[in-house]
Amino acid sequence: MTATAVITGLGVAAPNGLGTKEFWAATLRGESGIGRIERFDASRYPARLAGQVRGFVAEDHLPSRLLPQTDRMTRLALVAADWALDDAGVRPDELPAYDMGVVTASSCGGFEFGQIELRNLWSKGSQYVSAYQSFAWFYAVNSGQISIRNGMKGPSGVVVSDQAGGLDAVAQARRQIRRGTPLIVSGSVDASICPWGWVAQLASGRLSASDDPDRAYVPFDAQACGHVPGEGGAILVVEDAEAARRRGARPYGEIAGYGSTFDPAPDSGRERGLKRAIELALADAGADARDVDVVFADAAGLPAEDRAEAEALAAVFGTRGVPVTAPKTMTGRLYSGAAPLDLAAAVLAIADGQIPPTVNVRPVADYGLDLVTGAPRPAQLRTALVLARGHGGFNSAMVVRAA
Repeated sequence: MTATAVITGLGVAAPNGLGTKEFWAATLRGESGIGRIERFDASRYPARLAGQVRGFVAEDHLPSRLLPQTDRMTRLALVAADWALDDAGVRPDELPAYDMGVVTASSCGGFEFGQIELRNLWSKGSQYVSAYQSFAWFYAVNSGQISIRNGMKGPSGVVVSDQAGGLDAVAQARRQIRRGTPLIVSGSVDASICPWGWVAQLASGRLSASDDPDRAYVPFDAQACGHVPGEGGAILVVEDAEAARRRGARPYGEIAGYGSTFDPAPDSGRERGLKRAIELALADAGADARDVDVVFADAAGLPAEDRAEAEALAAVFGTRGVPVTAPKTMTGRLYSGAAPLDLAAAVLAIADGQIPPTVNVRPVADYGLDLVTGAPRPAQLRTALVLARGHGGFNSAMVVRAA
């Protein structure tokens, strides 16, 4: 089927803004949410900075019955889903239950919930472990809780492919739209700023050990030394364009194209997969490189990974052939939540005619990127490309276009 999938609602929980308006205003101001970890004492760890969602009080948004059974990431996701549905003008109780589904992504599940329950097990005994531990840690828990809260019984699922998962989930939402489901809640929120989750992230060897919030995460910079992790993301309402039109919705943009690949084994001598993912996404959108007005980069913050991304972009678009931005330098890398947040930023950028900046970065000229730094760049935007790569070789690319 060839039904057009459009984004009609946005719900954002980001380190530099709680809510879509707050996030976008802060992003255009170049305001960072990266700082010293506040959720636990990280002084003895080699990495001590994170992008943290501040000012979120779950009790202000969710019924008390949900609090004992949910991890922080699920609480953020439930509230972001509420905001996205409200933004789209959707009242789930007025729609057929099987016409609505949920597809999210996760990179780690509810780590903090699991840590607390395991601590209870080790220190107090099994009778102190919550029965909710059976699902509150699980990768699919956000999809499950959103679907239960909103009575959504249509096609649902979860995608686990690290940072690429956020795009992969939205792509799966589009597939379900094309198969006949009118509405899918999609995107992702991750949150793993807790000791157990922190140790797991440190094991990747990709975290920045810098204590300077302005210079700890500087992709495409000569001093790039890893990334700063963060929590948050975005939940999107994805709808069949015709169904959205019938109910009077005003879409933010169209999900026009998608491509995904997997890198070959290291030292295989074969080309890495990001360039091919971009080409697949453009072909799926019926577009070519000249149609793309801005690229939202994956921006790993490691010299070898940054160079690989820059080379893929140069191969497709030419040297300095397209404006590139990485607003995640204001939030940190949010794992599966990062790409949906970039999708939200992309459609907002198209609407406002402004490319958000990549803050605190002094780009290496040798990369050949037209990196937008310092301040937003006014531009006529119709088509954006969002890139995401997951640890282990995942590559995903998505084209979004003005509706």
